[in-house]
Amino acid sequence: MALTPLDIHNKAFSKAFRGYDEDEVNEFLEQVMRDYEAVIEENKQLKKQLNDQGERVSHFSTLEETLQRSIIVAQEAAEDVRHNATQEAKLIVKEAEKNADRIINDALAKSRAITIEIGDLQKQSKVFRNRLRLLVEAQLEMLRTEDWDALLTDDPIADEEILEAFEEKSEVEE
Repeated sequence: MALTPLDIHNKAFSKAFRGYDEDEVNEFLEQVMRDYEAVIEENKQLKKQLNDQGERVSHFSTLEETLQRSIIVAQEAAEDVRHNATQEAKLIVKEAEKNADRIINDALAKSRAITIEIGDLQKQSKVFRNRLRLLVEAQLEMLRTEDWDALLTDDPIADEEILEAFEEKSEVEE
């Protein structure tokens, strides 16, 4: 059992012939020395443990600071990525809107051109129909004339007259 400071203070040595009993004092000093050495060794061990714990705390503090900085950097990077993604999304939407407007305008222009072309074709169709009708009516008119009947006879004089009549009609129509 280790001595306490109170034990050392209250220790009373017996009186011997020339003072204290030398063996008893030496034995007590040996005990004090052993206890003191044990206390010193324990003190060294505790200081070492304290130093090791301090280093660990310092290491973990440094690690904590590094992690906090890393988290801040990661949050800033995430914010930048989100901001850039938002900007890119806005640009994509604007580009899509421009493309949509361009496609719509192209479609409207093509539609107008087709409508104009349809109108032109309808006019051309009417003109062609009228000309064809006039041509067919003229041909029918020619068939209805009595000149055809004269062709069926074998009179050469009548044939010349019919030819002259046809030539005159052809010149008039042109």
